[in-house]
Amino acid sequence: MFELDGFEAGRRAARALALLAALLAPGLAAAQIPPQRPETAQPEAPAPAEPPPLPAPAPPVAGTGLALLSLGAQFANDRKPIRSGLNWRVLAEAADGSAPRIVARSASANPSFSLPPGSYVVHAAYGFASGTRRITLGPQGLNDQVAISAGALTLAGSIGDTPIPAGQLSFQVFVPLQGNSEGRLVTGDAKAGDLIRLPEGTYHVVSTYGDSNAIQRADVRVETGKVTDATLHHRAAKVTLKLVAAAGGEAFAGTAFSVLTPGGDVIREAIGAFPQVILAEGDYVLIARQEGQVYSRDFKVESGIDRDIEVLAK
Repeated sequence: MFELDGFEAGRRAARALALLAALLAPGLAAAQIPPQRPETAQPEAPAPAEPPPLPAPAPPVAGTGLALLSLGAQFANDRKPIRSGLNWRVLAEAADGSAPRIVARSASANPSFSLPPGSYVVHAAYGFASGTRRITLGPQGLNDQVAISAGALTLAGSIGDTPIPAGQLSFQVFVPLQGNSEGRLVTGDAKAGDLIRLPEGTYHVVSTYGDSNAIQRADVRVETGKVTDATLHHRAAKVTLKLVAAAGGEAFAGTAFSVLTPGGDVIREAIGAFPQVILAEGDYVLIARQEGQVYSRDFKVESGIDRDIEVLAK
């Protein structure tokens, strides 16, 4: 019995040691070998991505070195703004005393320019009138006004109370000089209804109706900030020239006509069967030439009475 009991005790001790080793083995294995994922295990969720880095702040924009020049024009007498018809030039003054050069232009009523600080000459043209101002533009910019002593003139013509069509009129505008009403030409081909912008002052206007001697003259006054409407009244008429075999007959084609004053000065020449001529009121001589033959007659023009002037070929 003693040997069996010792044997049994040994078995029990061995069994206890084996159990203890079995209990410690998983922990030791876990410490030495990384655990293996089962083949059937689901993939792990990806770790949340880190937020992207914030963009670096943009570097400050370097200064342009330019300043803003804002301009406007006004009438000199009442300081009312001029809202149209302006042409601007900005000229930079050179430090070496050379002639200023144009650095900016605009046709806006209220232009703005970005320019380097410095000294400039601002020129505003308003038709034939203008204003000039010397300025100094600082880094803070400048808003400035140019005063212009100017008004405007519109022209028209009439025969009595009947307006003359604009297409049959032309005008010349002069600045009178001492002893000469047509001293300096301002514009030589103004049309009826045109808005002619002019410096304040008195002007001499010559109106021509047609293309011969129907001419009228007048002095007009232009005031700053105002539009002067001037109508020149002509004393003239339109006549149709004809060479005929009998009164009221058909006109000969290709006839050469000359209209002369009673003193023999040629006023107008024309060729055709029945050319039309606009003449000032007065007395005239008409000469017609046809196939080497010359025919003539005297006639009279009365203002506002348009009619045919026939020369009999006999």
